[in-house]
Amino acid sequence: MRAAVYRSFGGPEVVQVEELPKPVPGAGEVLVRVHASTVSVGDYRMRTRDLPRGLEFFGPLTIGIFAPRKKILGMDFAGVIEAVGEGVTRFKPGDAVVGLTGMKFGGHAEYITLKETEAMVLKPEGWSFEDAVALVFGGHTVAECIRNCPIKSGDEVLVNGASGAVGSSAVQVARHFGAVVTAVTSAGNAELVRALGADHVIDYKTEDFAANGKQYDVIFECVGNAPFERVEGSLKPGGTLLLVIADLKGMLGARGNSRRSGKRVIPINFKPRPEDVAFEIELAKQGALRPVIDRSYPLDQVVEAHRRVDTGRKRGSVVLQLAG
Repeated sequence: MRAAVYRSFGGPEVVQVEELPKPVPGAGEVLVRVHASTVSVGDYRMRTRDLPRGLEFFGPLTIGIFAPRKKILGMDFAGVIEAVGEGVTRFKPGDAVVGLTGMKFGGHAEYITLKETEAMVLKPEGWSFEDAVALVFGGHTVAECIRNCPIKSGDEVLVNGASGAVGSSAVQVARHFGAVVTAVTSAGNAELVRALGADHVIDYKTEDFAANGKQYDVIFECVGNAPFERVEGSLKPGGTLLLVIADLKGMLGARGNSRRSGKRVIPINFKPRPEDVAFEIELAKQGALRPVIDRSYPLDQVVEAHRRVDTGRKRGSVVLQLAG
């Protein structure tokens, strides 16, 4: 099989397409012929070891000190089950599926094996593989947020980083549950986030949302520049800060800041769960969540896909095509 492999840390050019042995499913596993994946911020962090502040020491112990532990990136996938191992009952050959590998990675290959119990569900009928996979990374993260902090009709919600894969999903899901949504993004993305359901847009280049006196019930922090210390005054009494991206200080201090302030600070762990994938797919079937695709690249242009993510200017998801 062909796969995008990286054997050293660095820029996009360290990723190369190689021929690798095709995996064989074991007992309880399925073999998926991958049609599409995405190149995410998570892939960027693994490839470059550009980790949130405070994780510079601990991170390499997990991702590799001198060379990557996981040679194939890709935290999500959409494809067709080609074969199943002994004892599999949840899926059968021919099923079109979409799901997450999370920190196991491996989605940037033509084939992948997974346990049938992992974060994977049937792809909605009529959806392309590209559309389905463009939903899953951001939508799953937002599903985890909603599980920790249900949004009610009338809540005032701010999404910092509203045009990315997670932010664009957060805007749509918050709007679906009846929130009044404020999107923080660049002026160039204002039309996009309004089309996704944002009621108000703040251009981060001209206005500091944390200093304008406005308060919110929920803040989605999807950028990494809005720790609790900066946005405490922007939360209403009893409000919630959802730390989609946080440094070590923010994660360790979340519980103490919550107790001291009476405002909840919740770091999002991004642990793939079938229930969360099913939740986001159900929202998509209802028309409450639609994919936002920045660009699509064939596997042979995987370096260009990484370069696009490295710019920090992608809107929604960058899709990697692995099959027709």
